[in-house]
This record gives sequence, structure tokens and C-alpha cells, in this order.
Amino acid sequence: MTGTGTGTAAGSAVGAVPAAERGAIRIADRVVAKIAAQAAREALPEPPPEGAPPHVTVDVRDASARLHVGVELAYPGDIGAQCAAVRQQVASRVGELAGLTVPEVTVLVERLHRAAPESGRMR
Repeated sequence: MTGTGTGTAAGSAVGAVPAAERGAIRIADRVVAKIAAQAAREALPEPPPEGAPPHVTVDVRDASARLHVGVELAYPGDIGAQCAAVRQQVASRVGELAGLTVPEVTVLVERLHRAAPESGRMR
């Protein structure tokens, strides 16, 4: 009997193939959408009481994802800054958690909710 006895024929065959060539993991579009929706919630301040949570549609091709995020925001507020924060957070989290590049995040403000006045009077 020769050899060390530590490997098997199947084990040595796996070791001969570099890890990058063994296969690939495909993350479902709905999983990427859930990651992106959570990231959008993280980027926004407290949502309006009657507002809907962010929703996302995804187009994944090869190793990149294009995302469309629909949000409802409180008004008045800095809408541009809130949208920029959503874009940055969504691209960052999808890249970290799903391993995808995100060349495009489109943020659509679907509805603005007027903040309740502090004094009880509306102008």
C-alpha cells in the first residue's frame, strides 16, 4: 500500500480545479430586491405614518444589477439629498451582500407626505 491515505480520488479531483472555475452562485432577483429595499429603508429617516415602504424592481445580468427604487417621502424635506442617500446605500449594500456591481440605481419619488404642522395650523 502506497500513498498517505489522506486524500480520495474525488478529493484530489476537486483540488485540481481552481476555485474560480468550479461553479458559480446565482442570487435570485427577488433576493437582490429585498436587500435593496432594506438598504433604502436604512438610508431614509423615519417614514411618514401613512407612507408605504420602499419597493424595488431589479434587472440582473451577468455580475451587475440595475435597480429601480420607489419611495414615499415626508415633505418638506431635502428630496435630492434623500434620493442621493438611497442611491448610495442601495448600491453599497447590494455590492457587499450580493457581490454584484451596481452601475445604476434609479430612485422614483412616488408620493410626498405633508408633515403635520407643529402649531396645529396649516398655511
